[in-house]
Amino acid sequence: MASNHYFYVLLCHDNTFYGGYTTDLARRLKEHNDGVGAKYTRLKKRRPLKMIHAEVFLDRSSATKAEAAFKKLSRPQKERYLKQQQAKNQIR
Repeated sequence: MASNHYFYVLLCHDNTFYGGYTTDLARRLKEHNDGVGAKYTRLKKRRPLKMIHAEVFLDRSSATKAEAAFKKLSRPQKERYLKQQQAKNQIR
């Protein structure tokens, strides 16, 4: 059975971004908000978290490459990327 692979971005309560990979967006968001997700999001000051972006990929490699590229961006670059993706999705 084929599954989708997602790169997602969370907006943390402290106004930082967290980028990650999953095959189940709802489950992963719940894990993060329950404090059992990634080490970065376990801190209470980061929660609650809101999923603000998700992209679907056909394979894990592509999704994790998108995640890694996002994590290398500066904050202003991340904000531009998210705005561009939002505009792109509105056009569709």
